[in-house]
Amino acid sequence: MKKLWNDKNLLQILAGGILLIAGFLVEHLTDGHPIATPIVFGIALATTGCSVFWRAIRGIFRGQLLDEAFLMAIASIGAFFIGEYAEGVAVMLFYLVGEYCESRAVRRSRAEIKSLMEMCPDRALVLKDGNEEEVAAEEVEIGDTVILRPGARVPVDAVVLSGDADINTAALTGESLPLSAHAGTSLKSGMIVLNGVLYAKAERTAETSASARILTLVQDASERKSKQENFITAFSRFYTPIVVGLAVLVAFLPPIILRDASVLRDWVYRALMFLVVSCPCALVISVPLAFFGGIGCAAKQGILFKGGCSFDALASAKVAVFDKTGTLTKGEFSVTEVTPVRGVTKEELLRLVSAAEAHSTHPIARALRAAAPDAPPAKSVKDVPGKGLLAVLPQGKVAVGNAALMADIGVAVPADASGIFVAKDGGYLGSVTIADTLREEVVPMLADLKRSGIRKTVMLTGDHETPARAIAKQAGIDEVHAGLLPEEKYAALEEIMETEGAKALYVGDGINDAPVLARADAGIAMGGIGSDAAIEAADVILTSDQPAKIPIARKIAKMTLRIAKENIVFALAVKIAVMALAASGVLSRFPGGMWVAVFADVGVSLLAVLNALRTVFSRKKTAPR
Repeated sequence: MKKLWNDKNLLQILAGGILLIAGFLVEHLTDGHPIATPIVFGIALATTGCSVFWRAIRGIFRGQLLDEAFLMAIASIGAFFIGEYAEGVAVMLFYLVGEYCESRAVRRSRAEIKSLMEMCPDRALVLKDGNEEEVAAEEVEIGDTVILRPGARVPVDAVVLSGDADINTAALTGESLPLSAHAGTSLKSGMIVLNGVLYAKAERTAETSASARILTLVQDASERKSKQENFITAFSRFYTPIVVGLAVLVAFLPPIILRDASVLRDWVYRALMFLVVSCPCALVISVPLAFFGGIGCAAKQGILFKGGCSFDALASAKVAVFDKTGTLTKGEFSVTEVTPVRGVTKEELLRLVSAAEAHSTHPIARALRAAAPDAPPAKSVKDVPGKGLLAVLPQGKVAVGNAALMADIGVAVPADASGIFVAKDGGYLGSVTIADTLREEVVPMLADLKRSGIRKTVMLTGDHETPARAIAKQAGIDEVHAGLLPEEKYAALEEIMETEGAKALYVGDGINDAPVLARADAGIAMGGIGSDAAIEAADVILTSDQPAKIPIARKIAKMTLRIAKENIVFALAVKIAVMALAASGVLSRFPGGMWVAVFADVGVSLLAVLNALRTVFSRKKTAPR
């Protein structure tokens, strides 16, 4: 009850409703007394319309002459002055009811976004000079040791130094299953420690950590508008002056043409009904609300849209293009075959490769090092992007890479050889074959995309032809382009888009694929919230490495666009029809025609808003199966 009395808007509506009823009683009891009746209705109009009248006056001085507050003020005051007291009050009262319901809907939608604020902790417990000290999260510096106890939110991106615990990652990834954390596990800010105690080293500040990035992305998303939102903005700019001009013509042109002042009241009444119906609030509120709800719904599931324009691109894509390693595959490699030349043992070949790859962080390098972990590291290494590396070892100069690297250094590779080639001092030593494994969810994910309207799937990879085609066949990919350098991936995507004559989405890890992500109509970065390249280049970011969320993101995009279009068509169709009835005089032939006009405006607005709220309450429908 206390909350009710603190709601000024609701109290204004209740007071206006009571005064409107009082006006009806006075009118009935006094048989329409010429003084008492307008006084009571006038008080009711002042009570319900004071805030709207003030907004209209401020709008005039700010150059916003023809906004919805001005339209409603003119309609209600006009009805009052032609003697339609009750209808003048009703216009304002029902407009307030509509505004109140719409604002509640917007607040409900914003609450979905505001809940994301909770994942940005204010405080952090750090270890300084052997003592525990609680500080503001913003004061945690890179390199500080953060102490995380059960129930604590991770304040900054960090890596676990010691301890074991289960971590709730749902706020960031939408994943309900906990993450098992131990020494070496990377933690993102906003994650929650469920049990155990962890000591972690801060790797980012609070301002650049994952939760802050996510919150910034979601808050900024509303600034990047969709085609539908831009249409409504441009439409309202021309629509309102046109309908006001038409209302003026409806009010005064017929009496002038007929040269009959006695019909002026009837035509003014029609014009006022025309103005009431024409108010564009149904469009101005419901269409942006649909996108706002879609952004919030997706964010709850670890899918970040970078604005309404991202919905358009993702929903209309007909070609899906994928990176391979880390996107379609797990990125967990192992050596499956070693083929040395005569005179070289498998162990010798693996030790050379492991030594050359000692300083590389690439997943393939980790697999090669694991095959001979005791090999001493190379003295110096030169990385050759997209081809391999050149290393200086005690045994000589070693090259490890693909056929292009071998060609660059003048080493002949046997025609039937495949895998990663190894050469020493200009002589070919053999090859090492490694294999990656396909993610379990990739096959059903691709099937879902095909059902959603994707007509072709393509894989672009820098990997060799043979393993690339093996993975593509296992996944059900339609087309494969292998052995590509980063710049060649960009060119390949452009060629695919031109050949297919359709929009394309591209899914990559958000680091090496940044140029291709930016070039695609809809770039999707998987698990890339920690990467600046991902945030800058992608249109949609999946905060976890779950390809299954790609069809979900597309479903949310399509649903949001469909709801926005439904609101546009429904609101315009009803308004145009009722405006025509008002201008033609059909409404004025019925008692309380203004009431019909009010319901046509407020009712349409409420229905459109309720339709838009489907995006807010659609999480269960779009959850992974």
